Amino acid sequence: MSKLKKTPEFKTEAKEREFWETHDSSDYVDWSQAKPASFPKLKLSTKTISLRLPETLLDRIKIEANKRDMPYQSLIKAWLADDVNDNRRA
Repeated sequence: MSKLKKTPEFKTEAKEREFWETHDSSDYVDWSQAKPASFPKLKLSTKTISLRLPETLLDRIKIEANKRDMPYQSLIKAWLADDVNDNRRA
């Protein structure tokens, strides 16, 4: 493998993101030395939103969540994630 380039220092995360979006990381990192990493306690960032639903729809969602023994907000998130993933593959 050829000599790796020195990774520049970045003043902001935005500058670093811009750099990696336009440069090939294999010029800077020897990926053959990479090892799998696990972050079991890492929590995804979340953002609270307000969503207005018809009461009858929310009642039906709560019934479905109860059948699955899970919080209705978790069921909504799971359904949304599944739908987004399915549509991205299409």
